[in-house]
Amino acid sequence: MIVTLTPNPSLDRTIELAGPLERGEVQRAVAAHSEPGGKGVNICRALNASGISTLAILPGDADDPVLLALTSNHIPHVGLPIGAPLRSNVAITEPDGTTTKLNEPGPALSAQQQQSLIELVLDQAVGASWLVLAGSVPPGVPDDFYASIISEVRDRLGANAPKIAVDSSGGPLAAAALAHPDLLKPNAEELAELSGQFDADTLEANPARVIEAARPLIAGGVGAVLATLGAKGAVLVTAAGSWLASTAPMVAVSTVGAGDSALAGYLLSTNAGASAPDCLRQAAAHGAAAASLPGSTVPALHQTDPSTVTVTDLAPEPALPSVPATHPKEDDQ
Repeated sequence: MIVTLTPNPSLDRTIELAGPLERGEVQRAVAAHSEPGGKGVNICRALNASGISTLAILPGDADDPVLLALTSNHIPHVGLPIGAPLRSNVAITEPDGTTTKLNEPGPALSAQQQQSLIELVLDQAVGASWLVLAGSVPPGVPDDFYASIISEVRDRLGANAPKIAVDSSGGPLAAAALAHPDLLKPNAEELAELSGQFDADTLEANPARVIEAARPLIAGGVGAVLATLGAKGAVLVTAAGSWLASTAPMVAVSTVGAGDSALAGYLLSTNAGASAPDCLRQAAAHGAAAASLPGSTVPALHQTDPSTVTVTDLAPEPALPSVPATHPKEDDQ
């Protein structure tokens, strides 16, 4: 089983426009979609669609629209009642795939609610192959929340602890990296901020820079870095090697949840015992399939085509000169 924690879940509404977004104007949508969301929820949706045993853990009352949607979609989940409505996020997609997202902050979690959520994770992580800590943290939750969970899971479960993946941004991602997770899944912007060496455009344009940005993380104890680069594909960096996955050119319908689907593809491949390059191949195939679907729709395994993904073995590169870092705006869930 793969267990995910989404501490800041949402009801994700995607609005499709017939033309470019016109700021300050009135526009009619051609379609709209609503799905239960947040990174960990999206990962569970993708895994469940592929027949993988999974469980989504999240705060939220049983009658909250997010949990009701999970129930109606037959997504196994456990909610922690908090007595407050969960947030809604809105994504606006244009015909060329450009996506504008408006994310609410989410309800604050008290210290007691945070600890109860951790206890819920500790109970449900027993016997899991992976635990995925995913998305932004809501108001009132410290940046080291994920790092604390990693430490507590490993202390409590010892050798029986699941592998742990983290997909977040900013302070929570930086703190989690210091707790030595088995996998980090940043996008180009998140890896740029985490490394402090390169900007996102540089990372997307040059896989060698991605390796250079990920090396200190691997040396510091992170098991692997799966960096998703949008239309440029993805790079997997481990202590044993580095690989680039490239997909055929395509016009994206919606990029909402594409990174989450990529991580789901990687995880289901690791559960099947695939090699690192083949795990990366499936991750890229899942991400591309998600981008070809409307709204925050996630693909099932049969909707992906890993044969169209080219995986290149990247030989170790010598140290590269650093460039001034920029800090692009984050787009996390």
